[in-house]
Amino acid sequence: MSGLIEGLPDAVALRCLALVPLHLHPKLELVSHSWRAAIRSPELFKARREVRSAEDFLCVCAFDPENLWQLYDPLEDLWISLPVLPSKIRQLANFGVVSTAGKLFVLGGGSDAVDPLTGDHDGIFATNEVWSYDPITRQWTPRASMLVPRAMFACCVLDGKIVVAGGFTSCRESISKAEIYDPETEEWVSIPDLYHTHNTACSGVVIGGKVHVLHKGLSTVQVLDDVDLGWTVRDYSWLQGPVAVVQGALYVMSDGLIFKQEIEARKVLVSASEFRRRIGFAMIGLGDDIYVIGGVIGPEYYNWDILKLSDVNVLTIGSDRPVWRQVASMTRCRGTILGCTQLRI
Repeated sequence: MSGLIEGLPDAVALRCLALVPLHLHPKLELVSHSWRAAIRSPELFKARREVRSAEDFLCVCAFDPENLWQLYDPLEDLWISLPVLPSKIRQLANFGVVSTAGKLFVLGGGSDAVDPLTGDHDGIFATNEVWSYDPITRQWTPRASMLVPRAMFACCVLDGKIVVAGGFTSCRESISKAEIYDPETEEWVSIPDLYHTHNTACSGVVIGGKVHVLHKGLSTVQVLDDVDLGWTVRDYSWLQGPVAVVQGALYVMSDGLIFKQEIEARKVLVSASEFRRRIGFAMIGLGDDIYVIGGVIGPEYYNWDILKLSDVNVLTIGSDRPVWRQVASMTRCRGTILGCTQLRI
């Protein structure tokens, strides 16, 4: 990275480059070989932190096309396509996805396609593979595998570490096993099991610095109060439906409405009736907004066609009167959303 900008030390020049938004990086790489090396260096990520130029993105993967991820830049209202995930598993689905340390992590999952290792059909297998994507180097990298293969499980980031719990392992066997991953040491360690399993998919959210595991169809929530002490079971009777966390608060879409869900109470925020016909969409918080992304409509009544959507609708929570708006549609992904998470770079 010698001689990045004439007359400036490279350390200072790198901090200047760190101020350039991510979507312009491909153009910066055309300047010279040294700029290309600088733009794709780990030092650039550190420099972006130092000059406080970190950006927030949404990462989205849909059923179509296969194993492709896109980044959404809310400031520029544009979508960026990532290299295809190089997993040997066709149409990877039911995985966990989170981000930490400036990288996207895709964990476990399974597929309705054939298991590349055993030849099993009908989606009866699960994998323990873990991949990370570095948006600075623009590369996927295999990481240390989970201790247990799993799909349809809870997956969260707690204090920079990844917590996974529950779900299904091979042959659709529900499990209560939980483990935690440190991206710095690249090690998985077992933590106390969940108190109970349930024959449905589970998901996880972090509220108040604690992991909450929610099972579809159950009113109870399993809460990780302390990694060493394990889980407690609490009957909050939360509404069932897609959830999003915005500024530490939980929001639920149910019966065509968006609710703000408190621990033991809830209040109606706004109508979401236009999404009643939509299934398989993602709902996620970013900044002061709730994003509803993709999904499908149909088949219904006499129309047997399935409409695969790439639409993105946004609800701003921070305003006095929440209002829906539409932003740029996904440029390549469409249909059922398989994974969606925030990423700060």
